[in-house]
Amino acid sequence: MPKLSIDDKFIDFSDYGRPIASFLALHLSRLKVNAIQVTFTFFLAGIACSFCILTHHFVLAALFLMLKNILDAVDGEIARITKHPSIIGRYLDSIFDFIINLLILLSILSIESSSKLTFLLAFFGIEFQCSIYNYYYVILRRRLNNDETSRILEFRKPISYHYENQKIANVLHATFLCLYVVFDALVLVLDKPALFVKQFPKWFMSLLSFLGLGFQLLIICSLLCLRLTEMILPFFAWYSIFGLFVILIRKLLVK
Repeated sequence: MPKLSIDDKFIDFSDYGRPIASFLALHLSRLKVNAIQVTFTFFLAGIACSFCILTHHFVLAALFLMLKNILDAVDGEIARITKHPSIIGRYLDSIFDFIINLLILLSILSIESSSKLTFLLAFFGIEFQCSIYNYYYVILRRRLNNDETSRILEFRKPISYHYENQKIANVLHATFLCLYVVFDALVLVLDKPALFVKQFPKWFMSLLSFLGLGFQLLIICSLLCLRLTEMILPFFAWYSIFGLFVILIRKLLVK
C-alpha cells in the first residue's frame, strides 16, 4: 500500500528514485529477498561510497551513493508489496541513514581543508533538515491516511510483530531515540502549531521536499561528479537556513 493515494501525491523532489525502486522491489520480492536484506545492502553501499571518497574515486562514490538512495526506498516497497512490515527494519533503516551520513561527511572532512566546525554544522544541518521534512510529512500522512506507523516523537516503546524479536526492536528503538530525538524535538518546538493544520497544500510539500534526504544525496552526488568536494560541507552548513525559511512559510501561508 503506498504512503499516499494518487490524489494526495505531490511532486517530491527527494523521491526521484521511486520508479526504479518500485521496479526493483517487485522483482526482488518474487526472488524472496526480504526488506531487511535490502537495508543491509544499502548500508554496504553507503560504506563503499565513503571508501571511494577517501580514495578519490568520486564518480564511483556518487554511483554507490545513488545506489544506496534507491535501495533505501526498495526495502519499504518490499515490505508493502509482501505485506510484511517490520518494526526492526524501520528503525534499522533510520539508524543506517544516520551512520552513512556521518561516514560520508567524515570522509569529505578527511580529504578537504574544511574546519571541524563546518563539518559539525553540515552534519547536524543535514539531520535537522531531514527532521523538518519528516515532521510535516508524518503530519500529512496522519491527516490523510490515519497513519500511525510513524510519530513526531517516538518515545513509546514499539510492539514488534509476532515474527520479530521484541528485545532487538527495543534496542533499535532506544538507539533511534538517542540519534534523532534532539532534532525531532527542535522542529516540534519551532513549529508545534503545525500539528493542528488541517491540510498542507501540494505546493508546500513540494517545497519541503528540497529538504528530504534523497535531494540532499542528489546534491552530494552532483558535487562528487563535478569534483567539487570542497563545497559539500560548507553547502550543508548553510542549507539549514532554507529549512528555517520553509518553517516560516508554513507559519505565514499555511494555516
